[in-house]
Amino acid sequence: MRRRDFITLLGSAAAWPLEARGQQSARPVIGFLNGASAESWAPFVSTFRQGLGETGFAEGKNVAIEYRWADEHYDRLPALAADLVRHQPSVIVANHVSAAAAKAATATIPIVFTTAVDPVQLGLVASLARPRGNLTGVTTLNVELVPKRLELLHELIPAATPLALLVNSTNSDAETVASDTRAAARALGLDLHVVEASTDRDLETAFASLAQRRVGGLVIAPDPFFVSRIKPLAALALDRALPAAFEFRQFAAAGGLMSYGGSLADSYRLAGIYAGRILKGEKPADLPVQQSTKVEFFINFKTAKALGITVPLPLSGRADEIFE
Repeated sequence: MRRRDFITLLGSAAAWPLEARGQQSARPVIGFLNGASAESWAPFVSTFRQGLGETGFAEGKNVAIEYRWADEHYDRLPALAADLVRHQPSVIVANHVSAAAAKAATATIPIVFTTAVDPVQLGLVASLARPRGNLTGVTTLNVELVPKRLELLHELIPAATPLALLVNSTNSDAETVASDTRAAARALGLDLHVVEASTDRDLETAFASLAQRRVGGLVIAPDPFFVSRIKPLAALALDRALPAAFEFRQFAAAGGLMSYGGSLADSYRLAGIYAGRILKGEKPADLPVQQSTKVEFFINFKTAKALGITVPLPLSGRADEIFE
């Protein structure tokens, strides 16, 4: 075969549709649907593969993974989910913002979701113990950690007052989070302002009001809208020299002062285990929704230095990772 013909053949093979590639091997296929980007989610894809490995599956050896990334353009998710369903993978793994699109696209293909919000409240499953239907998944500790996030921020900037809490008033957990965080603030002898945002314009208004009130630090409540705006939130806090704390590692990595919350990495490892178990024949309805109990703490030393904050040694010693 001539070299030019061989290269042409390779190019054609790369363009084969998923079904054709599936016919070339007996490997099952996992559809991986995510609202973020491949670059930002690389650490979690790695721990997902780790979980798969714990059940005996390795990508490229005895299982294939088809990735669909929305790159934070969530309006693309229904089309991406429909595309995966057309190719009939053995199981679909979907993050919080893409789980509803996956559920809407199929009632038969098993779906494993990851979420930091109550999946019953989201309408993904009937109950945690008995999911029913074709979905199950993993949740992370979330709402219950907001008061602790306030305590850590106060420990990091003890002289700062008042502090503020940013909530999304459209979230049904907002009132509970605000009440619990106010109680934690009272216990610490702190004044706490609660500000609300549910749109990008609201965020600009909220941060402007924090500046007017001369707030010394900000805790961001868990909410899908805020999760989808991690980088803009970190940028807003940096632009206004505001010490801020959120739940996920990406916030500190993007320049936020600190992050404290349930481990996304661990939730994806557990999701990998569930995907592997489903590939071996178990049904989602028989797999209770799991809760990842691992909690992670991250500090951005570069941001702390820019804000004139000295991180106490005991606090830095408790951090899972420090960004410098």
